[in-house]
Amino acid sequence: MPALSFVLAVEAAASGVLVGLALGLTGGGGSIFAVPLLVYVLGLAPEDAVPISLVAVALTALVGAVQAVRHRLAVWQPAAIFAVGGVIGAPLGLAGARHVPHEWLLAGFAILALTVGGLMWRASRVAPAQASAVRARVYPADAGPVCALEPEGQLRFTAPCAAVLAATGIGTGLLSGLFGVGGGFLIVPALVLVTRMGIHRAVATSLLIITAIGFAGAAGAVWQNRIDWPLLAPFAAGGAAAMIAGRRLAARLAGPRLQRTFSVLIVAVGAGMLIDALI
Repeated sequence: MPALSFVLAVEAAASGVLVGLALGLTGGGGSIFAVPLLVYVLGLAPEDAVPISLVAVALTALVGAVQAVRHRLAVWQPAAIFAVGGVIGAPLGLAGARHVPHEWLLAGFAILALTVGGLMWRASRVAPAQASAVRARVYPADAGPVCALEPEGQLRFTAPCAAVLAATGIGTGLLSGLFGVGGGFLIVPALVLVTRMGIHRAVATSLLIITAIGFAGAAGAVWQNRIDWPLLAPFAAGGAAAMIAGRRLAARLAGPRLQRTFSVLIVAVGAGMLIDALI
């Protein structure tokens, strides 16, 4: 692949910074900015932007996942089952994106963005305390049953619980592969609903799942030689650096007001992309 011009490299790094900062501050939903930036700022076709977005999101999630594991916040059993489903779904979604017309892919992504923005706004109103539980931070461990809890406090999975997690993982993987998003906006609520674990553990566990799903989709893209490595390098580097910065800012900024601000931005991006796809 040809070397990147200096201007394009700077634009790629700046775009990555925006994505990483959004991920660091909001936790779920920040990755929704990756594909629009790759398409409208860096000029990629949607199907070419998706694999780059997957790799960049996986790398930035990995930064938080390492911290979550170090502090023993991640819950491994639901993470493994959810991730297996996602690893199955992500390559399928990535392959499907190649056969969807550009306009339909943009329109689908726009509808997804509008949905995510609406869910973020609603969550900031219904559960404002959870708006501070972003992936950029580490919290004390919280108690809570995971699918089922033995009298002595040990975790016990049931078959229906595992089936629901796996099925949700496949659906999340399909969306991730199709649209290049991390899926945290689906993973965290699913973990809380199905396992009833606390929000902080769900956020930490989601990082492992997002990393696995992202790299699974990226592996398929590498196999198909669909990744623009010179463009990915500054984009991912900017995202990882901004993710670290977002972690430090989150303690002061994270909350319902910030989440509503990002939800408005996501809705605006989604509306613009939908108009562009339909015109």
